[in-house]
This record gives sequence, C-alpha cells and structure tokens, in this order.
Amino acid sequence: MAENEHEQRMATPRMAAGALFFDDQDQVLLVKPSYKPKWEIPGGYVERAESPLAACRREVQEELGITPAIGPLLVIDWAPSEAEGDKVLYVFDGGQLHAEELAGIRLAPDELLAAEFHPTEKLDDLLIPRLARRVKAAITARAQTLTVYLEHGELPNSGQGNQNP
Repeated sequence: MAENEHEQRMATPRMAAGALFFDDQDQVLLVKPSYKPKWEIPGGYVERAESPLAACRREVQEELGITPAIGPLLVIDWAPSEAEGDKVLYVFDGGQLHAEELAGIRLAPDELLAAEFHPTEKLDDLLIPRLARRVKAAITARAQTLTVYLEHGELPNSGQGNQNP
C-alpha cells in the first residue's frame, strides 16, 4: 500500500518541445494554429519514448515541412495547471533560417494558418502571457549562451513563479 501511495504522489507532467527560429533581422518565427486564438512557436507534445529534442525536430518537420539543425536547449519551463496538469516545456535554439529553408516551408494544412517573423517587442500582443515570458527568456538565454530554468515562464526567484495568467 505504501508503494502505491508513493507512486500516486509522483509527478506525471506532459512535456512539449519547440524551437525558436530567427530571420536576418533577429525577428522570431511564430506560427498561427487553426485551433487557438493566439500565436505559438513551432513545436508540440513529446510522445512516449521520445526525447524532447527528437520531438522538437519531428514537430518542426510536421508543422513547417523543413528539417533545419536544432541547436542547444535555451529554456526548461515548469508550468503548473490545475485544469491541464503540470507541463514541462523545452525551448531549443533553431538559429537563423536561411533562404533555402524559408523557401521550403510548407505549413501543415490541418494545423497551421500562417508562419511569420515578428519583432520581439510584439510578443506580448501575439502570445499568451506565459509563452511570451518563456520566449523572451529564451531570447535572452540565446544572447548570453545559457540554458535557463523557469517556473510558469518566470525565473523562480521573481516571487511570481506559481501564478496563473
């Protein structure tokens, strides 16, 4: 009985992985899902027995039809949610997309309406607050060649790590 209680207390978060891609003006590539009102970054949920990096590569290929090199991990974000359960989200550096990669983008027709580059200062308007915080932290981590740990899109010491937007 004690082992079962212990197992029941273990976290079973869903995981998702995405990539930040940039153009030659350091704008961020965002995708417009057909099933959500706000923009997202390319990526999606990690499947069973799949690493976050493999999931990121698969999702980018499925959503955008391209297979660019995916660089280092920029952000790990623990996102608690009463409604959906906890999530652990990974953001990788996709780097700057070159002309041939941009020309090869083919959106998943059943999933995405658009893929466009946007300046960093527009992220708060285009993304849900938690994702905007995560993406901005990833951009900063990329500039500083770091990997950053976040809780709900914020550094844990900020005092607001567990608030839902």
